[in-house]
Amino acid sequence: MILPLSIPTTSPLAYPAHLTSPSHPSLPLTTQTQHAVLRSALKAYAHAPTTQKTSHFTAIVSALNNYIPYLFAIAASLDGKPVNGEEVDVVLKQEVECEWKSILATTSAVAWPKKSGRGKKGRVTFRGVDAEVVMVMTTLATAHRLIAREQLRGIFTAGNAFPEPEARTKVIAGAMRGLLDANGIHSYLVHSCASMMGGGTGGDGKGIQPPELCPGVHNGLAEIAMSEATLLAVLKDDPYPAIVMQTRDKSDKEWMVKAPDIPKVRVHLFARLCIAAGEHAGIAEALFLSSHVASKAMKVDEEIVDYSRNLKRTARAKACRFFGIDQELSGETGKAIAWLRAARKEVEPVAIGSQDGKGWVKGWGKVKKSFEEKREDRRIEKGGEWGSNAGRIEEGRVVEMLERKWTKMNDTMNTQLIPPFEPLLASMPSGREIHSSTQYKAPELDVDMIERMRAPPDVDEAGALARDDDSSEDEADIDGLPGAFPCGVASLSAAQEYY
Repeated sequence: MILPLSIPTTSPLAYPAHLTSPSHPSLPLTTQTQHAVLRSALKAYAHAPTTQKTSHFTAIVSALNNYIPYLFAIAASLDGKPVNGEEVDVVLKQEVECEWKSILATTSAVAWPKKSGRGKKGRVTFRGVDAEVVMVMTTLATAHRLIAREQLRGIFTAGNAFPEPEARTKVIAGAMRGLLDANGIHSYLVHSCASMMGGGTGGDGKGIQPPELCPGVHNGLAEIAMSEATLLAVLKDDPYPAIVMQTRDKSDKEWMVKAPDIPKVRVHLFARLCIAAGEHAGIAEALFLSSHVASKAMKVDEEIVDYSRNLKRTARAKACRFFGIDQELSGETGKAIAWLRAARKEVEPVAIGSQDGKGWVKGWGKVKKSFEEKREDRRIEKGGEWGSNAGRIEEGRVVEMLERKWTKMNDTMNTQLIPPFEPLLASMPSGREIHSSTQYKAPELDVDMIERMRAPPDVDEAGALARDDDSSEDEADIDGLPGAFPCGVASLSAAQEYY
């Protein structure tokens, strides 16, 4: 239910070669040191196996939080603003350039820069300190998303489908805070950094900007985070997804003792919250589709656009399900089934002719649907690229369980007519918000750290950083000899030194 993005990697950045500070000589070198620490953490995450990537989140967030105050100090000084009440003089010698891997652009639209005959796949050159600020903040928001996503993975795993209510609430609340933090960061970039993203900094040298420098894309990502946080507020008190997961757990034996308890929920409130979540996802989809036209930017990756579309469908399906639960509690089983059919139309957009008389998926469509569900379950268990359907599969299972149950009851006991669901969709109320967006507050350097920057830089440290940047590579591929065994030049030279 959380957008599966990847954390980007970056190239070395020598701040002393691009700028100097007469009042605080150690500021450029200290900023370069923090950038090197961040780059090392990002490289470790990129080279780690899929099952071990989650262990690097803490180091990445810590490196980002340590690097951001120095970066903001340089950006404020270049704009002539004081840093924590003290004037810091920074002189720009040449434009700051740094390569970042674009995580939002379509693969075919990403520029592949080449230096000395070598290029990094998916890399884009970003020019200016402002562009560096945008990329660092985007990386921090992505890290918050992935941490929240990993917290939710245990809930959607079949073996952990029905934890204690306190533990479940705690996990969902932690993931919700991460999404609200990501929303605040993207909102900050939209409102506070709109000028730096619209000034032509970064790109492929042809006037086309990457999506990371487009205000509309960050506005869409903020809407996606708000939609996900709203749905998590509903999931915290929604018992039906956990019940469906419990019925699919082969090791569960509670069904032998008693049926699962279904507490009463505030269906009208939850339905309006889901409608609001769907509206946020719809706005995000429109922003993603129009961003490259409004800002002359590269197109956003189709997987991100599809995720926003699936998130909108999932939210609307949840709203229809809650309206159906309200009708069933009132004794209107026919209208309840009609609401569930409206929900099924949102989560199962199948082709005409692949349904039977009651609307159930049949034939090859049923086999394809079952295969898709099993493949998603394996992704969740292994911690891979799960959740790209924005919870559409899980919601479809809940709708199918309730519809089969209520249809059987209506055929044997109540026998009520099932009205068409189109008029019901037209009578849906407006959405209701539960979260408010709080913008990210830019950190400032402490007074003690600013005083330390007045000392002259350490020449030995600068030389060590330069040697480390020259001898290290960002990606796993190594440029070896043509036709040689892919063990790397370093391994070949080491073998020649052995006597």
